[in-house]
Amino acid sequence: MNLQSLLAFAGDHLMLSLAFVGLTLALAFNEISRLISPVKAVSAAQLTELINRDDALVVDLSATGDFEKGHIAGARNVPMGQFDPENKLLAKVRDLPVVLVCRSGNVSADAAKRLVKAGFRSVHWFDGGVAAWQQAGLPLVKGKG
Repeated sequence: MNLQSLLAFAGDHLMLSLAFVGLTLALAFNEISRLISPVKAVSAAQLTELINRDDALVVDLSATGDFEKGHIAGARNVPMGQFDPENKLLAKVRDLPVVLVCRSGNVSADAAKRLVKAGFRSVHWFDGGVAAWQQAGLPLVKGKG
């Protein structure tokens, strides 16, 4: 395939070509944003390392009922409706590693950005949330924690 045939294909399939370019740009923007973000996503293995090596505080933002159905061992529950960087639990750990967790990873990413804006030094969010923890074959604890 040469450039001329590629241009001919793009001309014949304009909508498909525009969709491809748009998706490529969106993926590139997303990856660049992740690289320069002050908030770092962590995997299950990285989360385990942060807990064991750095004594990171794991904050689960799930609703209380969901938290009690299953959470990462040692996690503290601060439901998103009560989440505030000035929360007494969080205010004590401004200089320590904090990892935010939710059910899917979406809510915790936004909450992590709020902590960084509030002056927290080492903020992470667990990419994929509790669902990713389970998919990695790691155990959950039931009850209030």
